[in-house]
Amino acid sequence: MLLRLVALLALVLPAASRAQGGLPAIQAPPAPANPYGLGALWGQGDLVSRATIAILVIMSLASWYVLIAKLLAQRRMGGQGRAANASFWKADTVRQGAGALQPGSPYRFIAESALEATRKHEGLIGKVDLNTWVAQSIERAVAAVHSRTQEGLAVLATVGSTAPFVGLFGTVWGIYNALVRIGASGAASIDKVAGPVGEALIMTAIGLAVAVPAVLGYNWLVRRNKVAMDTVRAFGSDLHTVLLATGEKGA
Repeated sequence: MLLRLVALLALVLPAASRAQGGLPAIQAPPAPANPYGLGALWGQGDLVSRATIAILVIMSLASWYVLIAKLLAQRRMGGQGRAANASFWKADTVRQGAGALQPGSPYRFIAESALEATRKHEGLIGKVDLNTWVAQSIERAVAAVHSRTQEGLAVLATVGSTAPFVGLFGTVWGIYNALVRIGASGAASIDKVAGPVGEALIMTAIGLAVAVPAVLGYNWLVRRNKVAMDTVRAFGSDLHTVLLATGEKGA
């Protein structure tokens, strides 16, 4: 009897092992798709919601473009200032010093404007004191340089002041649509309310994310512009003194 039982187990166990080996591997169920977030906000939003998101994206890209472009321009202007202080005052004449500066440099523009003022000091203008006339010409040139450094900052100021309100508009519109859908479905449970309202609140977060870098960048660039313009004004003041001392005329 014992021998028959051992033989029967010897036949059954290999068959069971082969059957288990042929079964497919157990796979974990796929992760459910996130019903909330930016993807759901874009997919479920109407034309107004999508237009609001597009406007915020455009505002963000514009502010970052201006920020990077102005930083590069300020860095270039700082290098031009160092070059002017290193080479201009070592020249024999103002004309030679201006010619040695980089084309497009604000310091060369100021020097050439001052020389042009001395050349035009004749006729009715000649009745004006040369000191006053050259000083006014240098001040106008410095003001032109200052206006050039302010270009683009209005974009940052506009984005920083309006982006939160654009995001708030998107939030109000999204909550309105969510309440309409909830009222139409007749279901006011927390799972039905949290999704649409949470997606609408994302609009406010996007607006703040666009506005905060614009405001910080604006303040930073204004501070850097002030430092750069202090150097420009000092150059203009020294140029005025040297030009009157040498009595040089523009060619």
